[in-house]
Amino acid sequence: MIKLYRHPLSGHAHRAELLLSLLGLEFELIDVDLAGGAQKNPEFLAKNPFGQVPALDDDDVTVWDSNAILVYLAKKYGADHWLPGDPVEAARVQAWLSIAAGQIASGPAAARLVTVFGANLDHERAKTIANALFATMDQFLAERAYLAGSHPTIADVAGYSYIAHAPEGGVSLDPYPHIRAWLGRIEALEGFTPMQKTAAGLAA
Repeated sequence: MIKLYRHPLSGHAHRAELLLSLLGLEFELIDVDLAGGAQKNPEFLAKNPFGQVPALDDDDVTVWDSNAILVYLAKKYGADHWLPGDPVEAARVQAWLSIAAGQIASGPAAARLVTVFGANLDHERAKTIANALFATMDQFLAERAYLAGSHPTIADVAGYSYIAHAPEGGVSLDPYPHIRAWLGRIEALEGFTPMQKTAAGLAA
């Protein structure tokens, strides 16, 4: 059985969990005690040398990095639906994976790290990056249902978790109706599974 090593509040880990669920795969969730430093133990470092969640174990194949896990699962289990073979569509997906590792990581994800995990980061800068990204995305999504094409792909999965939970980092989604509609479309997909909300998210 596929094993996903994760933390329940990690958006990076939720990306992998979400795609596993959307693909209808059987998998086991294994929580890693980040506060206790379990991610730095030799056993876990053998799965991810950078000591970060998530890590995926699939029949003795180990994959780390959330976007790499998405690519692996899509290529192995998702046919061309989640990661298109067409060069243009594949490039569009890759562009959004880069945004997930760039502006999403330094914007809404970083803002949430400050409020949820107490990270020593520039909260105002992270919120500024998030709002600039969301303004562009909202305009982009005004004319399309999904990020990389006419149907959902791993681009949408990579973007969903931290954007949906941006209010936990102090970034409101109220000014962005097209983003909120896109989030609703993802949440309506068969097999969708939500990420655990924090107290900040429950109050939002």
